[in-house]
Amino acid sequence: MLGIHTILCPTDFSAHSDSAFHLASALARDYRAKLVVLHVAEAPLAIQAESLVTPGPPPDLDRIRQRLRSYQAPEATVVHRMVEGGDPTNAILDVANEVKPDLIVIGTHGRTGLSRLFLGSVAEAVVRQAPCPVLTIKTPFAERVPTTEAEPEVASEPALAFET
Repeated sequence: MLGIHTILCPTDFSAHSDSAFHLASALARDYRAKLVVLHVAEAPLAIQAESLVTPGPPPDLDRIRQRLRSYQAPEATVVHRMVEGGDPTNAILDVANEVKPDLIVIGTHGRTGLSRLFLGSVAEAVVRQAPCPVLTIKTPFAERVPTTEAEPEVASEPALAFET
């Protein structure tokens, strides 16, 4: 059986990250693992005159901490919440090297083409450079799986028969 003692779950507070958190929480509960929830606060840039870039206002750390506290895991799960600053990929990898998780569970927006080229993919970079296995969650989970009373399929004869 896979030994999972610590799970790192980075979040950007998107629906994809929320889904990753719910899965990470369930895994932490099932494996009785510690769950580390991480948000990386990037310093916003403000563009003023022609290509002059200056730092924007600092992120609202109180609001970020409040959002992190809203992430509630099952009662028996130990949850550590962290806020780091800087580049998301580097910060996630730095925290992974610090807390030594057995698994990283991260949401991904699933961008392709030019949007991925321009925006980059934090999840992809984490998958490539992480010191442990990474589980990516592409789409939010459905709230409830619909149940249908479908008849089981009956295996039919193959369309082609091979002669020997």
